[in-house]
Amino acid sequence: MSEDSRELGIELGDLQAALEDHDYPIEHDTLLENHGDVELEMGEETATLEELIGPLNEDEYASYDEIEQAVMNMVSDEAIGRKHYSDRTPPAPGEEREEESPSGEDLEGKQESF
Repeated sequence: MSEDSRELGIELGDLQAALEDHDYPIEHDTLLENHGDVELEMGEETATLEELIGPLNEDEYASYDEIEQAVMNMVSDEAIGRKHYSDRTPPAPGEEREEESPSGEDLEGKQESF
């Protein structure tokens, strides 16, 4: 599966392509009839599309972006991994982080210049 099908820790897989190519608007019930049983991976957990957005009871979705936003709104914090984490920020005081150079050479103990 491509990196493009993973959004904020949620693996959309083939569902993303199917929904991006769909004609909109699509009714909530129709979406769930056609794709509700598709499982989405969220880290170590999975949930079906119906389990995630079924409780919303929306009338319809005008675009893929609206469906994607509904999914993102309904997943738990575990789906996004470590909260407020970015591997692009410097380590917090007391945090040890193993760093690698682009070539894979271990940089631990070396000062990186910008």
